[in-house]
Order: sequence, then C-alpha cells, then structure tokens
Amino acid sequence: MRAQLAKAFGGVRGIIEAAVPTIAFTVSWITTEDLKLSLIISVALSVVLLVVRIAQRSTPQFVINSLIGIAIGAFFASRTGDAKDYFLPGILWNTAYMLGMLVSIVTRWPVVGFLIGSVTGDPTAWHKDQGIVRLCTRLTWLLMLPCAVRVAVQGPVYLFGGGDQAVAALGFAKIVMGWPLQVAAFAAMLWVLGRGRTPIKPAASV
Repeated sequence: MRAQLAKAFGGVRGIIEAAVPTIAFTVSWITTEDLKLSLIISVALSVVLLVVRIAQRSTPQFVINSLIGIAIGAFFASRTGDAKDYFLPGILWNTAYMLGMLVSIVTRWPVVGFLIGSVTGDPTAWHKDQGIVRLCTRLTWLLMLPCAVRVAVQGPVYLFGGGDQAVAALGFAKIVMGWPLQVAAFAAMLWVLGRGRTPIKPAASV
C-alpha cells in the first residue's frame, strides 16, 4: 500500500511541480508588483514543466492538474485586476476537498480507499475488508488535515486582508502550506502504514 499511495500522489516530483508556478508568481509579484508579468511567468513555467514531462515520456497528469489550477487562478486575477484573486480558486478547492473527504469519512467510504483502488485495478474491493476501511479512514483524516489548515489560515487573510500585504501573505501561506504540509501529511500516512501489515486483500484461511 505504501508504494501504491506514493504512485497515487505523484511522488515528490509531482508535489514540487505543483508548487513551482505559485512560488514564481509570488516572488514576481512581491518584487515587481506587475500582475500581468507575474501571471505570464507562472503560466509559462507550468507549460515548461508539462513539455519536460512529455519529452521524458512520463505521466503529465500532475503537471496538467497544476496547470489547470494556475490557469484558473490567472483568469480570476486578470478579470478582477486584483492579485489576491489568484489565490481564491485554491482556497475554494481546498474547502471543497476538505468537505468531500469529511463526507467520505462519515459515510465510511474514505477517499484514500479509492486512491488505493485506482492503482490496483479494482476501485471498491478494499471496502470488503473492515480493517482496510478503518485504515483508510485514518489515512483520510491525515490527508484532509492540510486542507483544513490552509482554509483556516488563508480564508481569513483573503476575506479581511487588503493591499499588497494580503497578496504577499497569501503567497507565503500557500508556499509554506502547500507541498511542505502535503509532505508532512504523506509522511504521517506512511508512518501509520508502517506500524503494521496493511494488505489490500485479507490473508487466505489456512
């Protein structure tokens, strides 16, 4: 399950690729306060990362996901002219992701189970084993925690902050609470998995 979980999340490279365009946008905005230039740099870096993936013939899924998010953020900011709106889609996405995972936990169909199922070829087989369901529930809580922290911190800054300080604070918060929190959550998930045996299928009766 550890290997399957790492594959589902794209590994360290996928997490870093998701963070690079945001770092570029934030640094560019802080140093130049030029919204158009910052957006161009951010989107261009996403495209470069996608081209590299394609050239290496590796899966572009995680870069494409990042590019879509960056493009939506750029659209919001360019329409309003407020750099702060670049971060709004991410806040909304984390809110929806958090609520979706919470619902999956309450209904006892935790999201992590489907992540595991997606790379084993059977999306629902894991649900037949209650031990695996309990494990996936704990892992889903850990996966949800970064989203909850991001919303709790970035939401108030977006709603009540103003001016360049709000943009810088949102950029800093997104960088700090982006892949570092995700890596921390992933490490905690691996620690939980490492505490005992976690087979996908129950052991056969002897």
